[in-house]
Amino acid sequence: MFQKAAATQKETRLSIRATESEKAILAQAARARHTNVSQFVLQASLDAANAILMDQTEFRLAPDQWEAFCERLDAPPKVIPQLQQLFSEPEPF
Repeated sequence: MFQKAAATQKETRLSIRATESEKAILAQAARARHTNVSQFVLQASLDAANAILMDQTEFRLAPDQWEAFCERLDAPPKVIPQLQQLFSEPEPF
């Protein structure tokens, strides 16, 4: 059967300062989305945060670029003599 979802209660408060003109823009955008300023700002902030975090953990490539990427991952490592020398030296500390 259908069960009514319990409303989630917010546990913490987030405060920001804005100029009157910034607040007016936020209020206008919130009205356009049929919500209040708090809900609008929270959702817009979460959308931006998720986009930033996704950019840090996920990337997309066209099929041909994906193939080239996988080929480079599967290729043997490139020997760089300067790095071999650097890592063979004792640590300075």
